[in-house]
Amino acid sequence: MPKIDIAAVPLRSGCNYPAPFDAPCLGADWRKLGDAAGLTDFGVNLVRLPPGKWSSQRHWHTEEDEFVWVLEGEVVVVEDDGGHRLGPGDCVGWQAGAANGHCLQNRSDRDAVYLEIGARRPETDACDYPDIDMVARPAERVYRHRDGTPYPGGA
Repeated sequence: MPKIDIAAVPLRSGCNYPAPFDAPCLGADWRKLGDAAGLTDFGVNLVRLPPGKWSSQRHWHTEEDEFVWVLEGEVVVVEDDGGHRLGPGDCVGWQAGAANGHCLQNRSDRDAVYLEIGARRPETDACDYPDIDMVARPAERVYRHRDGTPYPGGA
């Protein structure tokens, strides 16, 4: 298999959370390296997170493992027990089904760059956002309130 030309992998950005939950997560960009390699069992993203931005809302998955390896800069991993600083060479992972909500926040004054690796199980995975009134059900492309009501435009 040929070496991946990282610069040729399309740069993506954006956030599909409904307002106002999208605001802190807008500004990151990433390249889907796993897609570029033709991987189907797990994804690999090279992410650049600007100062003041979050990777996501704090969440946990029922069926998908996640792993992050910081390459440049620093992030704070916010989990149920508080924040933990990660710098270059530091790694963290979350096992599927472990109800420890997490996200990365860049509280520094420069970009952070990291690899994000995770399982691909959208047909069976659900996602819970413990700090906010939001859940995502398996195989749906819509965010819902905990009572099941969909958010408008949150797909």
